[in-house]
Amino acid sequence: METRATQWIQALRNSHETLVALVTPLSDAQLQQTSYASEWSIAQVLSHFGSQAEIFGLFLEAGLSGEDPPGRDVFAPIWDSWNARTPRAQADDALQADRTLVEWFESLNPEQHETLHLKLFGTEVDTAGLARMRLGEHAVHTWDIAVVLDPTAALATDAAALLVDTLDQTAARSGKADGKERRVHVSTSEPERHFILESAESVTLSASERAGGPPGLRLPAEALIRLIYGRLDPAHTPPVETDGIDLDELRQMFPGF
Repeated sequence: METRATQWIQALRNSHETLVALVTPLSDAQLQQTSYASEWSIAQVLSHFGSQAEIFGLFLEAGLSGEDPPGRDVFAPIWDSWNARTPRAQADDALQADRTLVEWFESLNPEQHETLHLKLFGTEVDTAGLARMRLGEHAVHTWDIAVVLDPTAALATDAAALLVDTLDQTAARSGKADGKERRVHVSTSEPERHFILESAESVTLSASERAGGPPGLRLPAEALIRLIYGRLDPAHTPPVETDGIDLDELRQMFPGF
């Protein structure tokens, strides 16, 4: 039976397979090409995939055993290990580490889905929550690679359909208020959702039962996710509808992680 957790885990599996298909054919020179995350090469994005796969494995272990999750003192040696590898090793090892993590998620039985619980980054997390956190970075960083190879690339549809319903948390962390008061009605397609985006001293995105009047923004759900993650520059923006709002102002509010 499909549950909330298994939906996230299946999307994570699909994102992993997409990553494998993207990376496996790449030459050493291509791995050193700059990714969309301009401070990182494609290999360095993959290094991040690998190090985070190790760290999420530690989170899974802690959640299953009832222990506290590890802190940053444990993360640093993992990051150092991955940073020290060659670009080819970063790519090959990242795909293996990512596969191992996905398989671990998939191996959890229903009882473990119910009992896995830990406090992470100030919030209570269950199996679905942990898979959601991994999918959020996985789908976006996969796009960081995909879009360099294909400028028309979009976020995976299944990942976008899940992530769009958790954007309130992401927007609160990524949004940078500029002091200007805004109330923007946001509607998405694929899937259809409605939100109210507000800003003044802080930025909030809250679900709305129906679309409101202007000012407004209508765009695909995957594009809204990329906006919130700081990845909706003009060159990678699909057709959108705006009414009384400046999309460039919204881009500036979400500079990315």
